[in-house]
Amino acid sequence: MHNQYSVEMRQIVKQFGSVMANDLVDFRAKAGQIHALLGENGAGKSTMMCMLSGVYKPTSGDILLHGEMTKIKSPKDAIRHGVGMVFQNFRLVQTLTAAENIVLGDKSSFWRGGRWLKNKQEEIEAIAQQFGLTFPVNRPIWQLSVGEQQRVEIVKTLYRGASLIILDEPTSVLTPGEAEQLFTTLQHMKNEGKTVILTTHKLKEVMASSDHISVMRKGKLIHSMEKSATNERELAQLMVGKELGESMPLLARTSGKRLLDVSEVDVYAEQGRKSLDRLSFHVDEGEIVGIAGVAGNGQKELAEMLTGLKTWKNGAIAFNGEPLTNGSVRSAIEAGIAHVPENRMKSGLAGTLGIVDNLLFKSYRNVERSRFGMLRISKNRAWSASLVQQFDIKTPNLDTPVQQLSGGNQQKLLFAREIHQQPLLMVAVHPTQGLDVGATEGVHQLLSEMRENGKSVLLISEDLDEVIKLSDRIIVIFNGQMVGEVAREQADREKIGMYMAGLQNAEGAAG
Repeated sequence: MHNQYSVEMRQIVKQFGSVMANDLVDFRAKAGQIHALLGENGAGKSTMMCMLSGVYKPTSGDILLHGEMTKIKSPKDAIRHGVGMVFQNFRLVQTLTAAENIVLGDKSSFWRGGRWLKNKQEEIEAIAQQFGLTFPVNRPIWQLSVGEQQRVEIVKTLYRGASLIILDEPTSVLTPGEAEQLFTTLQHMKNEGKTVILTTHKLKEVMASSDHISVMRKGKLIHSMEKSATNERELAQLMVGKELGESMPLLARTSGKRLLDVSEVDVYAEQGRKSLDRLSFHVDEGEIVGIAGVAGNGQKELAEMLTGLKTWKNGAIAFNGEPLTNGSVRSAIEAGIAHVPENRMKSGLAGTLGIVDNLLFKSYRNVERSRFGMLRISKNRAWSASLVQQFDIKTPNLDTPVQQLSGGNQQKLLFAREIHQQPLLMVAVHPTQGLDVGATEGVHQLLSEMRENGKSVLLISEDLDEVIKLSDRIIVIFNGQMVGEVAREQADREKIGMYMAGLQNAEGAAG
C-alpha cells in the first residue's frame, strides 16, 4: 500500500484561450510524504494544483486519487474526496472568529445553538493541538497575525477531513520563525500519513523540508526526484533552464546627500488604530534602505503614505529638500517617487488593459505621449515596444491584457513603467513576492542598477534574505515603530528575526 500513489495526474493539459498553461503533465505523489512542486512564475504549478483542488477543470487528462479515476468538479467536491488547498491569499472572513471560519459551510451548523459551537471548538482545538497549530479560536480573524491566519486555513482543511493538503507558496508571508513552525507542522502531517504538496520557488525551504521534488518549467514537468539526489544549484538550473550567475556583490557606496527625511510621523488605519507611531528614519541618495518586519506592522501604510495614497497626521516629511505634499499621488509622482505596490494586479496594473495603456498611466500628460489632449498612438506603440524589449517582457503582443502575462512579466512591466520616469526614490513593496529564481534575479539587478546610478530605493520586504542581500541599511519595524537599525555589514539574521518578532531586547538575546 505504501508504494501506491495517493494522487496521480496523467497527461494533464490546461489551456486558457491560446495560452497553454499545462502541457501533457504527469505528476504523482505518495501518502506520508512532503512533495515540493518547484517552478518559475508562469511555469504552471499553481494551475496544476488548482485543478487538483477543483478550482479549474483540466482541458484533458485524468486525475486518480488512491488509484481510482476521479472527476473533481468543484472545491466542495475536492474536499469530499479529501483534497484541501491553502491558498497564498487566504480565504477567510475577517469579522468572524477563527472557529466560525472553520465550521463555515458545515451543513450541520444551521439552527444549532451555542452548545454545538462549543463542542466544535473543542474538536478544532484537538486538531490544532495534534498538529502543533496554535491560535486563539475565539478571536476574530482580523486580530490574528498572518502566521495564525495561515494556521486557521490549515486546520480548516484538516477539520474537513483532508488527507491530501496543498499549500501554495506558504512561506511568502511568514517570518523566519513562523516558517520553521510551519515546517514542524508539515512533518506532523506527514507522520500522520497525509500527503503534503508544497508549491514554492524557495530552494532553501525545499531542501530543508521536502522528501520528493518535482520541477516544472514552461508548463511541462521536466524532472522529479528524491531530495537526496539533488542540490540547490541543480534545482535552480532546472527551474530556469540555464546556469544562474553568482549574485552581484554590492559596490561600496559613497555617502550621498539626504533625500528623504521622515520625522515623528503618525498614520491611522481604518479602525482608528495607529499603524505608524512616531516613525522617524531617513534615506540618502544612492542607497537601498530595507524595511524588515512581519506583515501588518505598518509597512503597507508607510508605502502608501510616501506615494500619496494615505495621509499622515503628525510629524513632517521632507523629500529632496522640500516638504512632501500630504496625501497627493500626483505630487509624489512629480517629486520623483516611484511605486511598485505590494499587489501588482490590485493597485499596480489594470489587468484587462494591454501593455501600452499600462505603460502610459504615469506619463500620458507628457508632450512625447500626448498632444492637445490626444494620445500619440503610433509613437506610443513604438515607445512601448522599445520598453518591452529593453526589460525583456515576454508577451504575445502589445494588446495582450496584462492579466494574461505571468507574474514575472507583470512585475517587469511595472518596473519598466516606474523606472522610465527616472525617479529619485523607488518605493518597492515585496518586489519579488511570488516570483521564481530567474525573475527575482532580474528584479534584484534592476534595483542594484538604480542604486549604482545614484538613485535610492526603499525596499519593503518580508523576505529577510532579500533585504540582507540588497540593503545598505536595514530598519526593522514592529507595531508601526522603528525597533532596530543595522548596517548591512552587521546584519545578523537571528537578531533581525528577534526584532521582527517584537523582542526589543534582541541585543541581549541574540548577541
